[in-house]
Amino acid sequence: MLHPLLRWLATAVIPLASTVANASEPVTSSEPLNGENPTLNFNVSTSGYPPYLIHLGEDRYGGIAYEVVSRISERLGYHLKPHEIPRKRVDAMLQDGYIDATLRAREWTETPGDFLFTDAIVSIREVFFTPVESDFRFDGLEKLKDVTLVTPLGYHYPELEPLFESGIIGRYEVSDDRDIFTYLLHGRGLDATIADLAVGQWIIRQNNWQGRFRHSDQALSDYGYRLMLRQDWASFAEAFNKELAEMKASGELEQILNQYR
Repeated sequence: MLHPLLRWLATAVIPLASTVANASEPVTSSEPLNGENPTLNFNVSTSGYPPYLIHLGEDRYGGIAYEVVSRISERLGYHLKPHEIPRKRVDAMLQDGYIDATLRAREWTETPGDFLFTDAIVSIREVFFTPVESDFRFDGLEKLKDVTLVTPLGYHYPELEPLFESGIIGRYEVSDDRDIFTYLLHGRGLDATIADLAVGQWIIRQNNWQGRFRHSDQALSDYGYRLMLRQDWASFAEAFNKELAEMKASGELEQILNQYR
């Protein structure tokens, strides 16, 4: 392990964009075990992930997963400090101690063994969305070919990566998750997009696009959406899992879910 001074020197020279100015210095190098008011520096991304993570404006946040993390952090005695980190920088900034946690499915992570994951907060069921007039149908990966999918920039789809790499299907990436449906409606040569069912339905409702899209009955994947931490936060993860289990058993999590349905 590097001496703290050398670690600080190594991380201090990392160039940061203005969008991450609020996280311009390392906030912690390991899990605080003692002390007053320990802080959980939590990535809320630059645009959120509604309905699980919502930017409400004026440095306020909400959403299903945010409420769960906020409530559990408070019960464990942690101050939750949000940081808006671009997707491409999250893993490196987590490993280097600029943030402590982010929300992620284990399967979306290229090197999941480098991190620690809590139990699943909710399940993410990814389906294909298409304009209602589209001829696209998802009947299994073996039949998926000669189509171009709109996806968020930097997202990893384990089931689709071999198809992307071989050129069997095409991929068009957009920087903002919310734009995938806009591009699908107005772009040319784009056949479908992939989104969690609840996320897609949320975006459609918020934009009054009811009746303009349909989704596949068959899911591409069904993953657990978890808190992703550094390996040295094991005791926090264990305590988090206990509180999460109690939240599920008591019906508190279901009450939160109902607020966003």
